[in-house]
Amino acid sequence: MRRGEEIGCAHHHRWPMLVVALVALEALAGARVMLRLFRSAGGTRIGPGTPPDAQTFAVVVPVLDEALRLGPCLTALLASRGVTEIVVVDGGSKDGTRELVHDVAARDARVRLVEAPLAPPGWNGKAWNLEAGLRAVETTWLVTVDADVRVGPELISEAVARATRDGLTAISIATSQQLADTGSALLHPALLTTLVYRAGLPNVATGDPRAVQANGQVFVARRDALVEADAFRAARASRCEDVTAARALASAGGRIGFYEGDAVVRMYDSWRDCAANWPRSLTLRDRFVPAARVWAALVEVLFAQALPLPTLLALLLLGTAVPEAAAVRAVALALVMMRVGVLAGTRRAYPGVSPAYWLSPLLDLPAVALLARSALRRRHVWRGRALVDERSA
Repeated sequence: MRRGEEIGCAHHHRWPMLVVALVALEALAGARVMLRLFRSAGGTRIGPGTPPDAQTFAVVVPVLDEALRLGPCLTALLASRGVTEIVVVDGGSKDGTRELVHDVAARDARVRLVEAPLAPPGWNGKAWNLEAGLRAVETTWLVTVDADVRVGPELISEAVARATRDGLTAISIATSQQLADTGSALLHPALLTTLVYRAGLPNVATGDPRAVQANGQVFVARRDALVEADAFRAARASRCEDVTAARALASAGGRIGFYEGDAVVRMYDSWRDCAANWPRSLTLRDRFVPAARVWAALVEVLFAQALPLPTLLALLLLGTAVPEAAAVRAVALALVMMRVGVLAGTRRAYPGVSPAYWLSPLLDLPAVALLARSALRRRHVWRGRALVDERSA
């Protein structure tokens, strides 16, 4: 055999081996994700089946330049059962947010404005606003709600009832998403799926800080537990302050629930806004989780979520050029079908979404790339303000 033929033969054998190795890694990552999904399946959302609680509670709404979003949020909160006080904590708005709050407060005495002092060194604005809100109220249950959220009239009361019944320290809500444009319908579900693959399904509770899921858009917690765990201080330099606060509560012995419920949010004004800002918190990197674990989770998502579809398409194009093609195609197909199943399951989080939603797996690879870039980046900015980096705080 001539040397050129020998080299060609070597490449012929090496290529199938690389394909088999790639699919084997995908299968391993997919099996881990599938086990995670199986273990978190079967929970029930917070809804009409949860009797509303008779207790009352205060709501803290941290804001910064939210004049265009805050009105509907306050209207929904004022219509909620059991809400006795709504404290809007402003971090220095310049767009009319404070004037809006004063107007609403003039009509309903339950609303008041707290102007947070300048955040101390080492604190990010939202965590500092939450800490200021915590100090401003005295109540058994404290509820934090983001300004872009509209809660259903029974949701908070039902969440408190579920927490009381199940002995939970805190509950947060997996909200329904209103998407701004077609690009968001493609990108947002791909990013959300990375969270589902890493953390499992909603409607579960845990006391393991590493397994905690949380969403600060609607967060309900016992005030005494927040104070005892110093949860917002623990999250002062975190880019995912909601998850960090929940992890602090779990580290102090609490059980944290994460449930779907009657709340709607429009997080971002465009797909560019989503791509620029959501990955910052979605990496889930904080003081409780070492960087190695974050990167291991991202690699797992890469192999389990992002690569199976392009792998399957490549195998179909190669046809019989890979001797083991039938077996590796079957594995890749199984992982793609798992992805389709998750896509069908998360569809209920997107009321009225465009048909582009069903094409969102095409953006799985860019979604993982955005998370990796965010995890590497040390400087992040939110509304013109540089955020503290926990690694240097």
